[in-house]
Amino acid sequence: MAALQSVVMPKLGLTMTEGVLAEWKVAPGDAVSSGDVIFVVETDKISNEIEAPVNGIVARLHAAEGDVLPVGAVVLSLRTDGKPAEAAAEATPVALPIPARIVATPLARRMAARAGLDLATVAGSGPRGRIMAEDVAARGGSGAPAAPSLPAAPSPPVAPSPPVAPSPVHDTVHELGPYQRVAARRLAEAKRDIPHFYVFADADITDLLALREQLNGEQGRVRLTVNSFVAAALARTLRGYPSMNRVWADERLRELATIDVGMAVEGPKGLVAPVVRDLGDATLDEVAAAAEAVIARARAGRLAPQDLEGGAISVSNVGMFGATGLVPIINPGQSSILGVGAAQPTFRADAEGRPVLRQVLHLALSCDHRVIDGALAARFLQAVCRQLETSATLLRRPRKES
Repeated sequence: MAALQSVVMPKLGLTMTEGVLAEWKVAPGDAVSSGDVIFVVETDKISNEIEAPVNGIVARLHAAEGDVLPVGAVVLSLRTDGKPAEAAAEATPVALPIPARIVATPLARRMAARAGLDLATVAGSGPRGRIMAEDVAARGGSGAPAAPSLPAAPSPPVAPSPPVAPSPVHDTVHELGPYQRVAARRLAEAKRDIPHFYVFADADITDLLALREQLNGEQGRVRLTVNSFVAAALARTLRGYPSMNRVWADERLRELATIDVGMAVEGPKGLVAPVVRDLGDATLDEVAAAAEAVIARARAGRLAPQDLEGGAISVSNVGMFGATGLVPIINPGQSSILGVGAAQPTFRADAEGRPVLRQVLHLALSCDHRVIDGALAARFLQAVCRQLETSATLLRRPRKES
């Protein structure tokens, strides 16, 4: 009998439980060498090219593009005896679906069936040529069955025509891509399964903004953003609050060995939160440089799976859009996330009680109540505010603990 080797859906990260088979790179009967890319997997975080583990002939594809498969599910079978003939025919049948010749959404298939329209004659406008509902509608497939023809009857007397009703306005239905479906489900699970609570505080960053302007005026230095200061303040504060550097894992609390901070950024396929690592002893410039490198990879779509793993906390900043605040959802696998808005001019009393115009940053800390209690969260957030309000201390390394 032919020697078959199964290739399964890989586990590409600690929190990954399933992935989307986004694209096939091979077909049954193709010869592949070890290291050749055979398919692409999308998770809610990243796309990954999966390579053939051995030399062989593709015997069977066990899933279609767009299928969501659990980790460990068989994706492809390879013949490893090097005989291309009858490779596809001799493969052992499996229970998983065979890829369809025509890729179409369920709604598009129903509309085509009702209209008696052959999907093979419809050009798809969706990802990788997927046929969408609007593609069928454009070919006259409204989804309503055609009325049967009746014999002609004598014409009745002509009556006045009633007012013509306006044509109904139809909503536009947008199909989700595989990445969007998985991300939406993961966020829904996070909001449902993680017991969120929220703590709010305001930080006076008037001095921080002046310091930032001064430092950014120096040539040849890394550019500092408000996010640079926030990430550095979080990392510095976590040194004194190890209980905040914990996550919920396998019904236990895991305290992380390093201080890492996730940075939410808009990538080519949506929002991701790559992790900037080992910031416990970093200066402000070092935090900014590390964050800049990770964010650049995210925006270019070049993140690796390990870039999205680890860390107990992330930052999500909407200040650049003019929004004054945000209450974010915790990223699965972490225990908190800090929402940051735009600085707002606010009058505050000085030491003599006189009103002084200051720049105030609104912060919202979302916490996992299984890991963090309200008192700890409140103390931690106030400590972060103190770090931001005395931002010059972030220019030096933290003092070594005796």
